[in-house]
Amino acid sequence: MRTLCATDGSADAFTAIRAAVRLLNPKNRQLDLLCVAPTYHAAGDGRRIDYERRILSETTQVLEKTRAALAPNGGVVNLVTEVGSPSATIVERTEDYDLTVIGPKGRGTPNGVGLGPVASRVVEHATGPVLVGREVRTDDGLRVLFAVDGSTASLHALKTALAMFDLNSAEVCLMHVVETPWIQLGLDEDWSTYSDEDKENSEAGALEKEMVREGQDVIEQARDLLRGYGMSVSTRTDEGTPANEILSEAQRGQYDLIVIGATGTRDLKHKMLGSVSSRVAWDAPCSVLIVRAPE
Repeated sequence: MRTLCATDGSADAFTAIRAAVRLLNPKNRQLDLLCVAPTYHAAGDGRRIDYERRILSETTQVLEKTRAALAPNGGVVNLVTEVGSPSATIVERTEDYDLTVIGPKGRGTPNGVGLGPVASRVVEHATGPVLVGREVRTDDGLRVLFAVDGSTASLHALKTALAMFDLNSAEVCLMHVVETPWIQLGLDEDWSTYSDEDKENSEAGALEKEMVREGQDVIEQARDLLRGYGMSVSTRTDEGTPANEILSEAQRGQYDLIVIGATGTRDLKHKMLGSVSSRVAWDAPCSVLIVRAPE
């Protein structure tokens, strides 16, 4: 399995790569470490040549240092240097890899920012699976949160994670969020204060029941895919705004990884899961795997 690990030499980039090594199944694992230096825009070919010679030497040093720090657990590690736009280069290469790994922030990103500009663009535009890597909290026995909505994207994300990561001893939670009906129907926020009788006889109440029943089916469908993997599986169904509920559970449950699809169904009963994947990647306290639905 080919994995592209982007680095700019920052601590966040190294943490992301180390998290990937911890998560990935070691069988047939190949890491390509990529360091992209910005293009030199000043006039003069001589200066540009000198700049590229110097910057390629510096990027090689960054890559060599990273490879040395990963040994001996990194497996096969290749070094790749390039001059250009970091975000555009990484996005373009995502199509050729099974997984792209990137740190949430690079050099110079202000404190308090969840994703830097490069990571934000990669999450938004990558054509292949992207792992925004953060520190793994546990030494053994991973805790993984799968956000499932029954869409092609979320099921594809679940299957992708099972194929890529070593989850045999993991504790897994399958989470489905029933979106608050008053949001979908354009009702006032005080819908939640209505009496049970009023809810029972309302369009929103009927929709809520339907969504809860559907959520139970979604959870069971996902659980079926996990049978035979020897992992501990729990489930939960919450009601609210998907991004908020997923992030709350991630913090509460001390997870090492969130797995989420980048697109979902577009109808009255669902918002597009992809609309929350960036928010989750931005604010999550742990690593996030974002997987787009296959074409």
